[in-house]
Amino acid sequence: DAVSVPSEIALPIYVNGHETATILCTPTRLTQLVLGFLYSEGIIANMSDVASMRVCEEQIADVRLSNAEYVPPQRRILTSGCGSGVSSETQAPRVASDLVVTPEEVLSLMKQLYQQQNLFKQGGGMHCSSLCDRNQILVVVEDIGRHNTLDKIMGECLLREIPTQNSILLTTGRIFSEMLLKAARIQTPIVVSRGTPTDRAVALGRDLGITIIGYARDKRLSVFSGEQRLLVTR
Repeated sequence: DAVSVPSEIALPIYVNGHETATILCTPTRLTQLVLGFLYSEGIIANMSDVASMRVCEEQIADVRLSNAEYVPPQRRILTSGCGSGVSSETQAPRVASDLVVTPEEVLSLMKQLYQQQNLFKQGGGMHCSSLCDRNQILVVVEDIGRHNTLDKIMGECLLREIPTQNSILLTTGRIFSEMLLKAARIQTPIVVSRGTPTDRAVALGRDLGITIIGYARDKRLSVFSGEQRLLVTR
């Protein structure tokens, strides 16, 4: 029997005519990926910074900024397993939010996430992340690169004008430090995974005011930082 495997492409991104990065990614929601990457890198702050953008059939992204004189950083190749976002912890603002969730709400959202892993069901090998409110998933994306899923979420939120403050970020993989930096960049106060956070992610969660919830599966979960945002009713 034929076995389905994940698709992978190399997507060069040109900004004002300069190649700034090549991202290895799954060929879905490429516009969102590019916008989210540019936002993560601090190249754009909102859609008004983008004068024009096209992703060609040859799988090349050409972005022209409102600031036509801007010259992007030197070209990099970003593999599906390496970081691609905010590189300096000093760039990540502390998150201030009064959002409170219950364990039941978190576990329900994780169940919804797994039900929507369409590409993973076809052949495996995919990361999945989503942005949620307390009751439902607002955006869900998949990619071979876990960092790419976060950039795709950011890009989708920019395009659809979805607020990211007071939201919840879910992921199927481990919670790593760069995920905390990206969450702080969009002021998302709660990060949840079925897996474990790294020790550096936990330290960043405490520094940035982000609640980290790991091992969210079945009827159990563990809180590693920001315990005040988890409301236990029992």
